[in-house]
Amino acid sequence: MPENLQRHLQELRDQLAQNPPMSADERAKLASLIQDLELQLARDAGGAPDDSLVDGINLAVERFEVEHPTLAATLRNILQSLASMGI
Repeated sequence: MPENLQRHLQELRDQLAQNPPMSADERAKLASLIQDLELQLARDAGGAPDDSLVDGINLAVERFEVEHPTLAATLRNILQSLASMGI
């Protein structure tokens, strides 16, 4: 996994660990998204990830943009890292 993407994933994990005020459902969806991203990238190193992964990140950006702008910004950084990898 490229270093930039790894750094952004760690930022996201750190932000989630700081317990921002969010519902249990939002927290679970974000944790699941992180896990899906890590699994997909490990499984398909060098291959094209499932489009639903990028779609899921885009939906998370929209979901968190208003109430959790820092999380949304980190998710956008992850999308940018994926785009620079050709994903």
